[in-house]
Amino acid sequence: MKIGKDKMLNLYEIMVKIRQFEEKAKELFLSGELGGFLHLYNGQEAIAAGVCANLTDKDYITSTHRGHGHVIAKGGKVDRMMAELYGKATGYNKGRGGSMHIADLDTGILGANGIVGAGMPIAVGAAFALKYKGSNNVAIAFFGDAASNRGTFHEAINMASVKNLPVVFICENNGFGISTPQSAHQIIKDVSVRAGSYGIPGITVDGNDVLAVYENAALAVSRARKGEGPTLLECKTWRQYGHFIGDPEKYKDPEDQKKWLERDPIQKYEEKLLTLKLVTMDELVAIKENVKRSIEEAVSFGKNSPQPSPKEIYTDIYAK
Repeated sequence: MKIGKDKMLNLYEIMVKIRQFEEKAKELFLSGELGGFLHLYNGQEAIAAGVCANLTDKDYITSTHRGHGHVIAKGGKVDRMMAELYGKATGYNKGRGGSMHIADLDTGILGANGIVGAGMPIAVGAAFALKYKGSNNVAIAFFGDAASNRGTFHEAINMASVKNLPVVFICENNGFGISTPQSAHQIIKDVSVRAGSYGIPGITVDGNDVLAVYENAALAVSRARKGEGPTLLECKTWRQYGHFIGDPEKYKDPEDQKKWLERDPIQKYEEKLLTLKLVTMDELVAIKENVKRSIEEAVSFGKNSPQPSPKEIYTDIYAK
């Protein structure tokens, strides 16, 4: 599959934006400026960037508790995201959802979700609506390896396959369900083999290779758009931090951590871009500096935005 220079550089910029947003969120959280829980996406940037580069605003995604990367890659605005983390009225959920529940219907983000595996049935419902309306748009469900053990996974894929729905299931297999390694909660090594039980394609790719993710997601999305049904795409990756900020990570083997950090998806992609002579190091630095400025502006926006009014505590509870 041929990918132009502009697309390749856009993938890089999205990955850098996700990484810098997460690092800034971590800094603010540890300083006490942000409340709640924080589950960082560091190390998995290639998946969100590679998948969402194949989508439009009219396509849908459902996300997870570790969802900042998905929101950014789908076109979410970092200033409104940061305001949400600050609990401000200008946030995507008017400061009421926090890190784990960011949603934006205008860009097809049906919401991050604090309940493990809960996004999959929502994506299937969205895909059903798209097919019913005769649209050629698709729905994407992001989830982790442990979520594939839940009933929602099997129910969602079964319904999607029976109804031949335009939905792609993206398993971000980072090797752990909270602190439990995959080998302790699954006898299989590849989650993608479960696709065979439902008569749909199952593919496993290197989730730290953004081009591999992009190309395989493109094929799955194309199948869905053409009415050929769902695909299960498993992306093998690694979360560089613990399950949440504050997790001591004692369950991680230091050698595994070292090995995966050496395979950092952004570093790998930088090396590829430089090897292909598509950019210079100065150009990569310039991209990072531009992203850094946008993140700093987002922090300023979040800090200086107004608090939600107590008078609106009962608004947005019921749909009219």
